Amino acid sequence: DIDYLVEWHKHKATFTTEEKIGLIRQLRLAAVSISSNISEGSSRNRDKDFFHFLSISIGSSYESETQLIISNKLKYVNDKNFEEMTEKITEIQRMLNAFAEIIKNKYSKK
Repeated sequence: DIDYLVEWHKHKATFTTEEKIGLIRQLRLAAVSISSNISEGSSRNRDKDFFHFLSISIGSSYESETQLIISNKLKYVNDKNFEEMTEKITEIQRMLNAFAEIIKNKYSKK
């Protein structure tokens, strides 16, 4: 649960630079995973495989959103940047879900 994690961090005496870097690293990895899995999936010869990689990209987008929420609640990302980034990730999620549905329908009809 996100609130649990945020509370845990708030109750620590100090938040080290290493811990901040860890959260940033996870956010970066999740963001990179989105496009990487789309690329890998598009290179596959079967729509079912492509759908699988799109599903991973969708999961990574939600992981990225979770990291943003945590970062905002811990005041590492200000509200304005959080809103802008959340709008972008929400749009990415909408597009990925729509695209995945098209690919799924395509291979389901075969």
